[in-house]
Amino acid sequence: MQIAPYGSWKSPITSELIVAGAVRLGAPQFDGDDLYWIEGRPSEGGRNVIVRRSAGGSIEDLLPSPFNARTRVHEYGGGAMIVHKGSVIFANFSDQRLYRLRPGSTPEALTPALPLRYADMTVDAARELLFCVREDHRAPQKEARNTLVRLMLTGDPEGGVVIAESYDFYATPRLSPDGKQLTWLCWNHPNMPWDGCELWIADVQVNGDLANAHCIAGGLEESIFQPTWGPEGTLYFVSDRTGWWNLYRLEDGNSRALLPMEAEFGLPQWTFGQTTFVFTNPQTLVCIFSQDGKDHLGRLNLQTLDFTTLEVPFSDLALPVANGIGHIALLARSSTESTTLRLLDPIDGSSTVVRRSSDLLLDTSYLSIPEAITFPTSNGLTAHALFYRPRNCDFTAPEDERPPLLVFSHGGPTGATSGALNLGIQYWTSRGFAVLDVNYGGSTGYGRAYRQRLNGSWGIVDVEDCVNGARTLVELGEVDGARLAIRGGSAGGYTTLCALTFHKVFAAGASHYGIGDIEALARDTHKFESRYLDRLVGPYPERADLYRARSPIHFTDQLSCPVIFFQGLDDPVVPPNQAEAMVAALKEKGIPVAYVPFEGEQHGFRRAENIRRALDSELYFYSRVFGFELAEPVEPVLIENLI
Repeated sequence: MQIAPYGSWKSPITSELIVAGAVRLGAPQFDGDDLYWIEGRPSEGGRNVIVRRSAGGSIEDLLPSPFNARTRVHEYGGGAMIVHKGSVIFANFSDQRLYRLRPGSTPEALTPALPLRYADMTVDAARELLFCVREDHRAPQKEARNTLVRLMLTGDPEGGVVIAESYDFYATPRLSPDGKQLTWLCWNHPNMPWDGCELWIADVQVNGDLANAHCIAGGLEESIFQPTWGPEGTLYFVSDRTGWWNLYRLEDGNSRALLPMEAEFGLPQWTFGQTTFVFTNPQTLVCIFSQDGKDHLGRLNLQTLDFTTLEVPFSDLALPVANGIGHIALLARSSTESTTLRLLDPIDGSSTVVRRSSDLLLDTSYLSIPEAITFPTSNGLTAHALFYRPRNCDFTAPEDERPPLLVFSHGGPTGATSGALNLGIQYWTSRGFAVLDVNYGGSTGYGRAYRQRLNGSWGIVDVEDCVNGARTLVELGEVDGARLAIRGGSAGGYTTLCALTFHKVFAAGASHYGIGDIEALARDTHKFESRYLDRLVGPYPERADLYRARSPIHFTDQLSCPVIFFQGLDDPVVPPNQAEAMVAALKEKGIPVAYVPFEGEQHGFRRAENIRRALDSELYFYSRVFGFELAEPVEPVLIENLI
């Protein structure tokens, strides 16, 4: 074993290896015994390809290039396809029209070439209709209009007929098994769906219009998730009315809690089409729930309410789907295995792999296994994080050296990190960095009260939790207090910039499409998030003072450490002017700063070459700032003002 300084270790986990053949797996759906899903492929410029596995086990791509199955509703998308009797209806990214895809044929357009977007579809086979969410951008000077619409399955030259309107947002239209009722979620500004939304139900008339629509659950302070009809026609859903997202069933007009637990059966609905429970038969529900930052799998008998936790070797589970005859497919990850699409036995929890997000098989002696930690933070509270120690079986550091620390601040901010294998973390730990991946106050997975810690305190609570997590590791002697860095993307980029500006704990940082001016974000962002900050900061413009006080762009005089910025130039969520304004201010002040923009990228990087460039550039940046030699050369990045 070689002795070498932390940061300089040669690692087999290269940026090229991370993106080589890697895909993003999502949107699994059954059609009979055939299983469909979407693969996001960095090697194809981030294109989302529809793939099918036949009942016999053969796998084939269905969606020809240049079609790209991705919707821009809410900008974050999701719910971009639905499969029905061997054909797929999907939203195409470039024009946002709906298309029908029959295997072996060219997709045919179902909707007109108008500025309309569609997502979250459900098929009404008896009436030959499609129900879905539509986002109307035909009045560019006004806010987009979100509604529920019905469309003809054979093609709809008008782009759909509105069947529910007047709320700012809609999601999850789902048709009852007998076709007589439709249920959906809706909410208004300034709420986000995890703050509070309403569950509605209506009768479906012969022509597909709705009658007798009424709200049956939810409200301003109750979040509903995944309304789903059971096979026998009973409505199930998840509600956080007790402070935890738990399972409920509608019985004689009343909501009955099926499994009261201090656990989360729901998720923040950043994207459409999310699921945490499915039915394997009329008597059995299989569900995913989160406790203490880890996912678990359970089976519930719907008659007796007996509940069994299934032992599975995974820490992160998502998007379970069932075909109604006992087969389940879902996405699964563990601390040593990347995301896989699996077929799972709901009786004993055993599973087989259908598709891997990466064929890369790593020697686990290069992998750092996360340790769940809690640590004291401000106001006498505790916060949560995952701690990764440096690990590389070929190297060790000098005995008197402590590793540099990278604090990861996740996006959302109502997101969460998990202990599942993340090669983007192992890239650092295998080179000799320690990593602290923080689930700061505001994160999902610890109940509504923990999630609401961020209300009115964004830029304060999240930042203090990241700062206090780093300080705790320094006090424990785990890391080098002079070599602390923080990084994050989107909202995590904002937390990063606030930590670097308003605290003197970190010696460097990296902002990936992060927010430097939250007042500009409040004035200039897409509809879904345009009032998000009302809760996180305060109403705008009435509390413009708070926005200015918490925007790092106005306090660059307090920022005195090097920062590198990564930015997609087509980002509609955090426009490039955010990063460019911060870069200009730091250059003028003489602080070392680097800027790496990417043409054609939006919010998050999808192209293989850009993912590689971002990783390697950040490593190069830290090597220059912290003064260690790289084990292998990477393409340099221009660092202004670095002596």
